[in-house]
Amino acid sequence: MQRLTVEEFKAADKLPLVVVLDDVRSLYNVGSVFRTGDAFRIEAIYLCGITACPPHPEIHKTALGGEDSVEWRYFPTATEAVAALHEQGYFVYAVEQVEGSTHLDEWQLEVGRRYAVVFGNEVKGVHQEVVDACDGCLEIPQRGTKHSMNVSVTAGIVMWEFNKQLF
Repeated sequence: MQRLTVEEFKAADKLPLVVVLDDVRSLYNVGSVFRTGDAFRIEAIYLCGITACPPHPEIHKTALGGEDSVEWRYFPTATEAVAALHEQGYFVYAVEQVEGSTHLDEWQLEVGRRYAVVFGNEVKGVHQEVVDACDGCLEIPQRGTKHSMNVSVTAGIVMWEFNKQLF
């Protein structure tokens, strides 16, 4: 199946994407984002606020080792993570339904740029001060009766779009 070892993963070229989790409370969602981040070989995951950090059995249950391959850092707030990313030259986007957001299926990524995307709390979304600190907002168009999706599902869709356009 041509699976990489953890060492090969760490040495391999990465999708120029950092995922930021802003107060994500479910350890299963955190684990799922790690697993999907491994699948798309993203650069890193930044865990912020109340978001749990590895090692943890509930994260491992869904990450299945992705927490060992994908680099991660902890920040007390997502605002601090966004500031650190900007200092490193990343373009940072909140994934949130707001006025003026860009639909993910209409967005064209630029090769050579480094990106970060912020995903918010399962109930409250991305904190407003974090949205304000970002370079813009992305939204997944939804056509059903619900206008929200699970954070780990949303992260997977967004990572897939970055992978499709940049890898």
